[in-house]
Amino acid sequence: MGWLEKQYCEKKHAIRKEDIWVVCESCGTYVYKKEWIANLHVCPRCNFHGKLTPNERIDLVFDAGSFEEFNEGITPCDPIGFVDQRESYSDKVESLRLKMGQNESVITGTGRINGVKVVAAIMDFRFLGGSLGSGTGEKIFRATNLAYDEFLPYIIFSASSGARMQEGTLSLMQMAKTSAGLARLSERKIPYLSVLTHPTTGGVSASFAMIGNINIAEPGALIGFAGKRVIEQTIKQKLPSDFQTADFVLKHGFIDLIVERKELKNKLSDILSYCRTRNLSYSSE
Repeated sequence: MGWLEKQYCEKKHAIRKEDIWVVCESCGTYVYKKEWIANLHVCPRCNFHGKLTPNERIDLVFDAGSFEEFNEGITPCDPIGFVDQRESYSDKVESLRLKMGQNESVITGTGRINGVKVVAAIMDFRFLGGSLGSGTGEKIFRATNLAYDEFLPYIIFSASSGARMQEGTLSLMQMAKTSAGLARLSERKIPYLSVLTHPTTGGVSASFAMIGNINIAEPGALIGFAGKRVIEQTIKQKLPSDFQTADFVLKHGFIDLIVERKELKNKLSDILSYCRTRNLSYSSE
């Protein structure tokens, strides 16, 4: 192989398609990656809102430098010693922790939105599909307690495939645990805002994601409990093409608003300001 041919082959293999293009999950359009990122991971053709990492979400929603993470040391547990055909649950978690530099599928902290201090939990779909495990539930529960103790509004950004089967019934218990914690906020009239992003499914959609004082979804988000095919096979009926989309869920009264990503920060700020004028008892300091 000549020098020129060798150089061509090395360059050919060095550049991967995913380094240049992003394929929209909704319409299948190839979008130049730089354009995708500049457009906040939103498809310019169909307006589908793709997944964000917690850090990208923080940069988008919170005032610069205001977000402070807490309880980052909480890790998953392996109560039943789960092992699949390839590896143990413990090994899989450890691999993700080393790769991603975080311990669970949610990041919790405090931050400011146009000056108003809030408690927030931001789920990360990259970590085991954003599944709800014991560590996830504990972090969300502790964040709820902080909001309760300090009279701070609470916002959860959900992105999840549901309960984490590798932890058995302990993961299912987190549905009740997180919901019970959030119910306490009502005692002090502390606002809880739920932001449902793509996808919000399974046990998360059946618990804390759908019980906000105001439930907000991003355009195109998949929101539902069981999968569409499973439901069709169960009821022996064909479901609408838009079934379990944000628009469908809004139309049937399960969420209150659909808000574009570029407008989300100001919309959350408006809602928090409205809550203050309605004499809901929370502190913005």
